[in-house]
Amino acid sequence: MGATYQRGDVLLVSMTYSSQTGAKKRPVIVLRDVGDADMMVAPVTSQTSRVIYDVTLTDWQQAGLRLPSVVRTEKLATVEKSAVVRVIGRLSTQDWRAVEARLATVFREIVPR
Repeated sequence: MGATYQRGDVLLVSMTYSSQTGAKKRPVIVLRDVGDADMMVAPVTSQTSRVIYDVTLTDWQQAGLRLPSVVRTEKLATVEKSAVVRVIGRLSTQDWRAVEARLATVFREIVPR
């Protein structure tokens, strides 16, 4: 199946637009990789935070990102590993914990107790 990625890895992937009209290379954070051909990711953007689910990265430079960045935890995607262009870096423990906490909030709202 090829490479296996770890939670918190920062990758550059070729992502298809939701309109299916093209693709763009985008950074993403690996959320889950079970070892098959796909993985679950959250997109990263240099745009400012827009919604409460966005996580502004504190240690974006340490993660290998070129600009201050935000993880969009409400915009999860499944991508094929064949779309990976390269590994950029890895989130700091502090930033990964912030992403995990925000994801827990997102999923609690989807599946309330």
